Amino acid sequence: SCPSCTSAPRPSRPGSAETPGCDMTFIEGEIIIARPAAAVFDFAADQRNEPRYNPRMVRAEKVTGGPVGKGTVFRSAVRAAGGPTEMRSELTGYHRPGWLTSRTTMAQADIAGMLTFVPVPGGTKMRWAWVVRPKGAARLLTPVISRIGRRQELAIWTAMKRYLEAHPQSGRDE
Repeated sequence: SCPSCTSAPRPSRPGSAETPGCDMTFIEGEIIIARPAAAVFDFAADQRNEPRYNPRMVRAEKVTGGPVGKGTVFRSAVRAAGGPTEMRSELTGYHRPGWLTSRTTMAQADIAGMLTFVPVPGGTKMRWAWVVRPKGAARLLTPVISRIGRRQELAIWTAMKRYLEAHPQSGRDE
């Protein structure tokens, strides 16, 4: 990792930013979901829910025992050019219903970040912030990954919002 990556300032507004000369990017954004924070948290924390709203997610399974929490590991695959891309995701922090952190590894990149869940009038403000570190030849595509990643994340979370608002029984309400 380069010194500029380690000390790179994070963007202060939703969107994405690149650090010049660095093989990493930040992807950030937020969305309001008309559901209680605990319900949104529970649904988002369990990656097995993602195929319900993300058509690119072809498989998601929990590979650790016990309830979803810090240390839970998921294996999943997303549809990509050339066939499915395998991923391993671990919940590295878990503070229900306020925030969770995760680390995802795949052949093309490592991704680490946080989801936060803040009660607001009419629902929950969910915010995402990811640090994406492309690997191998994918490092050459860092600026493209930033732009595509920002659009994909917004589309995924918008689809989850629609799903949760249309299926009020999903997640736990507290």
